[in-house]
Formats: sequence, structure tokens, C-alpha cells
Amino acid sequence: MKNIPGFLLNRAIEGVNLSGRTLKEELGDSPKLLVFVRHFGCIFCRELIADLRDVAEKRNDLPPIIFFYQGSASDGRDFFQSLWRDAKAIADLPKVFYDGFGLERGGIKEMFGAEVWACGVRAALKGHFIGAPVGDPWTMPGMFLVHQNRVLWQQQFKHAGDHPDFAQLPSLLNAHLPLANA
Repeated sequence: MKNIPGFLLNRAIEGVNLSGRTLKEELGDSPKLLVFVRHFGCIFCRELIADLRDVAEKRNDLPPIIFFYQGSASDGRDFFQSLWRDAKAIADLPKVFYDGFGLERGGIKEMFGAEVWACGVRAALKGHFIGAPVGDPWTMPGMFLVHQNRVLWQQQFKHAGDHPDFAQLPSLLNAHLPLANA
């Protein structure tokens, strides 16, 4: 378990459907799932958001989700309007939060390897397609279960199209929630 640096918690935020003025205020006192998407033109970004929306609508045991994206507040409002109107999302075009959570840029294998192409077919069959990138298209995604200032769990993405097993995600996250009270 690691702590979220104070400079990130106290950083002012803007974006979509937010109630807090800083990350700390937005996180509040209950566990949250922070999801860092690659860029808005990414087929896997669209798939990830839609899949998480579907899980959240079907199950009530998923912690509240806060997305992070590269773009302006206006970019986020336009983007999330079509994928998940009620989603909370934080604009991070300078990638301060991405960098603070240790997310790196992928290489050729992480962006264009054989597994990525197979995942591209999976996403396309779900109706998702590639669009114009907003931000750095080499950015890798990230997913963190956090409680206040602590990271309880992190998804390790092997490549751009790698996603957790969404059907198992609530159970996986709930297994880590007792750490919130430790």
C-alpha cells in the first residue's frame, strides 16, 4: 500500500460532474476507483468506459469511479456525454496526476503488439472505433482503488488493450476494501 502524494491530493481539479475543488475533496471518506484512460481517440479508452458503465449499472458493489483524462473540461463534457453522461472525470492535460500515479508511456509492443490487435478486434465488435487523439497517444492506462490518501490496489496494464476481467472486478476490489479500515 502506498500513499497518494499530498501535492496531488491538494491540487485543484476541473472536469465533468465533480463536486470537489481538489482531489482530496472529490475522494471524500469512501473508497473510489480511479481510472486513467489513454486518450479520447483510443478505441480501448471508449471500450473501458463503456464496460465500466455496464458493470456499474448492473451491480451495486462497485466503488464510485472517477476517470482521469487528457484534455480540457470542455473536451471531457463532450466526450463523456456520449459514453457515460453521469461519469465523474478529472481533466489532466498536463498529466500531473498521470505522472504522480506513476503511469508511463508505452512502447511499440504495448501499443501495436499482436495482443493489442486482438483486443482491437474485441473492442470493434462491441461497436468502438478509433478517433482523433487528445493528449499523448502513447500514454498507458491505469486503475487504482484508493481510500482517502492510500492506494489499496492497482491494475497492472500489460498493453494498451489490456483490461481487467470486468465480471470479476467488483469481487476483486471488495477483497481489498478491508484495507481501507486498517
